[in-house]
Amino acid sequence: MFDGYDSCSEDTSSSSSSDESEDEVAPLPSSLPIIKNNGQVYTYPDGKSGMATCEMCGMVGVRDAFYSKTKRFCSVSCSRSYSSNSKKASILARLQGKPPTKKSKVLQKQPLVAKLAAYAQYQATLQNQAKTKAAVPVEGFSWGNYINSNSFTAAPVTCFKHAPMGTCWGDIAEGVRVEVPNTDCSLPTKVFWIAGIVKLAGYNALLRYEGFENDSSLDFWCNICESDIHPVGWCATSGKPLVPPRTIQHKYTNWKAFLVKRLTGAKTLPPDFSQKVSESMQYPFKTSMRVEVVDKTHLCRTRVAVVESVIGGRLRLVYEESEDKTDDFWCHMYSPLIHHIGWSRSIGHRFKRSDITKKQDGHFDAPPHLFMKVKEVDAAGEWFKEGMKLEAIDPLNLSAICVATVRKVLADGYLMIGIDGSEAADGSDWFCYHATSPSIFPVGFCEINMIELTPPRGYAKLPFKWFDYLRETDSIAAPVKLFNKEVPNHGFHVGMKLEAVDLMEPRLVCVATVTRIIHRLLRIHFDGWEDEYDQWVDCESPDLYPVGWCQLTGYQLQPPAPQSSRDSQSSSSKQKKKAKSQQYKGQKKMTSLQLKEELLDGEEYSFLQGTSDQESNGSASYYIKQEP
Repeated sequence: MFDGYDSCSEDTSSSSSSDESEDEVAPLPSSLPIIKNNGQVYTYPDGKSGMATCEMCGMVGVRDAFYSKTKRFCSVSCSRSYSSNSKKASILARLQGKPPTKKSKVLQKQPLVAKLAAYAQYQATLQNQAKTKAAVPVEGFSWGNYINSNSFTAAPVTCFKHAPMGTCWGDIAEGVRVEVPNTDCSLPTKVFWIAGIVKLAGYNALLRYEGFENDSSLDFWCNICESDIHPVGWCATSGKPLVPPRTIQHKYTNWKAFLVKRLTGAKTLPPDFSQKVSESMQYPFKTSMRVEVVDKTHLCRTRVAVVESVIGGRLRLVYEESEDKTDDFWCHMYSPLIHHIGWSRSIGHRFKRSDITKKQDGHFDAPPHLFMKVKEVDAAGEWFKEGMKLEAIDPLNLSAICVATVRKVLADGYLMIGIDGSEAADGSDWFCYHATSPSIFPVGFCEINMIELTPPRGYAKLPFKWFDYLRETDSIAAPVKLFNKEVPNHGFHVGMKLEAVDLMEPRLVCVATVTRIIHRLLRIHFDGWEDEYDQWVDCESPDLYPVGWCQLTGYQLQPPAPQSSRDSQSSSSKQKKKAKSQQYKGQKKMTSLQLKEELLDGEEYSFLQGTSDQESNGSASYYIKQEP
């Protein structure tokens, strides 16, 4: 529409003169391009001057939307192509049985007849499609309807650094203008119009066509990263016509002046936005790569698995010994559960050797640099020791933070953690956490942050008190300074919607809500399910995604469970989860009075008071302080 962006300098000297010329508007400070009027306007539909046919390509459109004063061409490219192809026009004229006199007569009449015939056929097709759609109603979950009907807010894309565009989303917000397909049009060809973002929910945007002002009757949701969404000016450079929606086609007598007034100084997408989207969806992991991944049947060890498929950065891994390829495991490529071949041996982790002694044809080891790097630690001084107590998220029941013990200290800062009271005799349910993991906490973390701590199964002395337990078990608490205290400015708030992996069934990505925030720890609730299925997840977990991620990547989204499904649930995945959660359930949630009494009864421990649901994203002091 307009040539000229703050971030893109295009040559406008070769273009034809325009009908109007205005002074440039001073650029606004923003990382997004600012639309400016350089005096060059390609397509401004008038809406009252009838239809015209492009003499070069045969495009039918509103006459005043066409290029040049004579309105003979739909775009600059057609005008230039026509001028440089007189020989081509002459040959076409002879084929049509006409003398090649005026070019306007050579290429206008026959295409118009053909377009009129095509238009009639198009209208008939639309009627048939309408009948078909009416007969077969489409049922499915719609994020747009879900958000609109409940006035929900969604976590912004910038909260998810691992997701596409997570680090280069910029200032895309309400008010940004884009060029989108015009669906309120009866033309047989695809045309576009300007729309503004009314509301943003993750990747999804509620758009309103320019010219509708406060009328929301034709507002529509779309994924802003779709291929049909373009920055303002794309139609001009691509030779695509801009046609106003039929509903408001006669609202203005001069669309040109209206758009100049409305768009000058407005923000639009960067000119390379679609390229950035495409680049951010290129994933380094490829099928047939071999990795080491946790053994889902014995958490204490790893196994070799092969990448079977990659969807949106999520890997479907098939254990190497699975002949029918049904024994699989899903995780993100940045998950702490996968490692390069040889990792287990290098740190002293248990590893299940494969019966397959030779690599299968086409399989190859994933390069070590593809995996997430953990923060380096100094284990030379005071460090974790076997038998030290701490609190940890139970990997078999992610809704619970439990009393836990360091069972083994591995190399490079890795620890084997066991959940007290629930450990197998052979240690097969020990779980590997890195010392910097946000899933392990010092003694007293839950108490000071008003979180229910799950005591050891069978522990009778309730309510649970750490001081008594340490004395009874003749144990010491791991020093507070050894834990990760970093709290990033994550941007999450309670009530925000997102798409989250059900880590008990990691192939499922579900509609979810942030219900609690404890510094960097998020309580994720799966919409439509009971609270017992909630999961504690770190704010930087690669298993959280913006609204619209499934649509963008082609992954299947699990909608909220309806009431009937909750009352009589037959899903095997949820039944499995429920069985696991019951196995590790602790005592009922304590009342606020009981918690206050325990906080006052510190005995030899003193607590640093902190707020429970931290939304400031600051690194407040929230750990227990141990007295010598």
